[in-house]
Amino acid sequence: MKPMEIKRELESQLQHENWITSYDRDKNTLRIVDDRVDKGITIRLDNLSSKFEENKHAALENTVATIKEGMRLLVEKADLNGKEASIYPVLRNPDFGEGKNLLHEEHTAETTIFYAVDEDSSYSLIDSDMLNQSGKTAEEIKEAAKFNVRKLPAEFKEDEVAGNKFYFLHAGDGFEASRILNDTLLDDMKEKIHGDMAVAVPHHDVLIIADLRNETGYDVLGQMTFQFFSEGHMPLTALPFLYEKGELEPIFVLARKKPKDTKKDG
Repeated sequence: MKPMEIKRELESQLQHENWITSYDRDKNTLRIVDDRVDKGITIRLDNLSSKFEENKHAALENTVATIKEGMRLLVEKADLNGKEASIYPVLRNPDFGEGKNLLHEEHTAETTIFYAVDEDSSYSLIDSDMLNQSGKTAEEIKEAAKFNVRKLPAEFKEDEVAGNKFYFLHAGDGFEASRILNDTLLDDMKEKIHGDMAVAVPHHDVLIIADLRNETGYDVLGQMTFQFFSEGHMPLTALPFLYEKGELEPIFVLARKKPKDTKKDG
């Protein structure tokens, strides 16, 4: 379906006295804002086209449900007390938090760590108001998130291309990319790697780990990461990283080979 058709379908299902919708024709995005809090959600319509083509009814139902839940959470503040076991780190682009008082921490030039409370069907990003109301410190939240992400299951699907091995994690819990913050997981995977270990988080619903044993592996990883990035509901970065001694080093995929003197950005 064309973005404009998807826009009309969504707008017909998103009628609310406090919601204002706007369409950016250049970016093909639909934004819904709740005028009570002057906050909203932006949907990239291009990323929904294939889902609507495959099953319009299911795609519309799932998308509308996700948007409504997200809009609800913009108005209703989550209580952190008693939910320490449901706090997780999430990755977003660095500019995601601009103008918002969200609890965050630097990660790489491409990604920033934010913190969220998992509420089953969605999650609420933790801001300064929620933090103050809870009486907790930022460090307590970060430590809880670090502890909880280590407990998430890590089952990978494996594929091999031209002698290079690729491991894919898609658990369906919304925290796939967050697992890149689990140092124990990365170090355990490092033990299995015979070539260069690379990690990619092209969007927030996938983690890719690669065992690169030749130049073809770098090419495949670059193409693969870009494809996932372009198709993701919430894209993060099309740039993969080498993982060495606990550090993430960006791989400039256009060079189509292992970087020689790139600056580390972990």
